[in-house]
Amino acid sequence: MDEPLVSVIIPTYNSGKTLDRCLSSIKNQTYKNIEVIVVDNFSKDNTPEICKKHGAKLIQVEGERARAKNIGVKHAKGKYVLFIDSDMELTPRVVEECVRVAESNPKVGGVIIPERSVGKSFWVKVRDFERQFYAGSDIESARFFPKELVERVGGFDEDVVFYEEATLPNKIRLLGYDVKARINAPIHHIEEDFSLWRWLKKKYYYGKTLRKFQKNYKHMDRSKTSVMYRLKLFLGNRGFYSKPHLAIGVLILKGLEFISAKLGYLTERVKNG
Repeated sequence: MDEPLVSVIIPTYNSGKTLDRCLSSIKNQTYKNIEVIVVDNFSKDNTPEICKKHGAKLIQVEGERARAKNIGVKHAKGKYVLFIDSDMELTPRVVEECVRVAESNPKVGGVIIPERSVGKSFWVKVRDFERQFYAGSDIESARFFPKELVERVGGFDEDVVFYEEATLPNKIRLLGYDVKARINAPIHHIEEDFSLWRWLKKKYYYGKTLRKFQKNYKHMDRSKTSVMYRLKLFLGNRGFYSKPHLAIGVLILKGLEFISAKLGYLTERVKNG
């Protein structure tokens, strides 16, 4: 198999705690024809030094994650682009498997990579348990794309923060491409310092653009924002009952997330009338 260049694009902000592990995992890929582009929101920690250590291309711009990703695409030279977060580790075969799937079928417009949460706290274990019930559902979003398609649809929607990662594969899907292709090798989400309070504040912030998401992506609104849709995924799967303490934790966590996002939505609605 030819080895087309893959551009890995990573938005960062004060990501020094996890970025070294993230970039090391890219170096350790079985697939070697990779360039790394870090788009940094002017971090005040040692993020730039870590990028230099690993030979990653560093671009510094202000803005949300969607804008950072779109700017990364403009600097990417690869046939394919892979978007990951700075607190993620790729298991060794992720890029190899993504390339193999994409090269095998010209109608593949996006590849989903399974994720696992890594950390010792109860809430991280809850999040890891939760993720397994999303496999094959509309909750998942692709991370690996042909660059030409990303450019053709204009990249991510920069007007929304709420589920911004879903906006790009949705645009590509509307062109008639398959954005539900899937690999087996997982990404590990490093959440050893997970804070429930910080997580809910983030959901509150995301909720401020919920109105725009609902307006622009009505067809995705049911799966992304519906409490009932997720409850069906959980309660309709016998595996959900295998670990009652984690199952209860999932229900509590999702309830708190929905409340936080709704509060953000209502705050913004009152502000803007």
